[in-house]
Amino acid sequence: MSAPGVQGGPRSHRVLVVHHTPSPTLQTMLDAVVDGLAQADVEAVVRPALTCSVVDALEADGYVLGGPVNLGMMAGALKHFFDQIYYPCLDATVGRPFGLYLHGDNDAAGALRDIGKIVTGLRWTQVTDHVVTYGPLVNEQRDALVNLGGTVGVRSSER
Repeated sequence: MSAPGVQGGPRSHRVLVVHHTPSPTLQTMLDAVVDGLAQADVEAVVRPALTCSVVDALEADGYVLGGPVNLGMMAGALKHFFDQIYYPCLDATVGRPFGLYLHGDNDAAGALRDIGKIVTGLRWTQVTDHVVTYGPLVNEQRDALVNLGGTVGVRSSER
């Protein structure tokens, strides 16, 4: 018998959306990813990168990471998230699916390289193309973000 306030049955699949959203464009990107997760019928746990916890990361079945590219590099807030969760999650989250979206002015190569090294170390599985945008969003990019969320959601529920 379940305790009061605790639902019985299987736990819903949970995707952790770790984001740094300092601009309206990044908010639109985050909203599109969350729309995709809703379409995949998974629980979206949306956390700012600076306050996301190790427990949030350990309880997730998959991850969507998103934020700005600053001077071609990963935003410090996203780096802070990785610094907090890396060792506690190193063996516990192997093989979990992830997706990534970034927004910058003109160059994301450094950010992609650095994030790639970290997720390779964590042994997470990239399940969809990264969505990297520059300037104002167009409909095709928003659609790609919805697809990113949906794909990570579907792959997380297969675990």
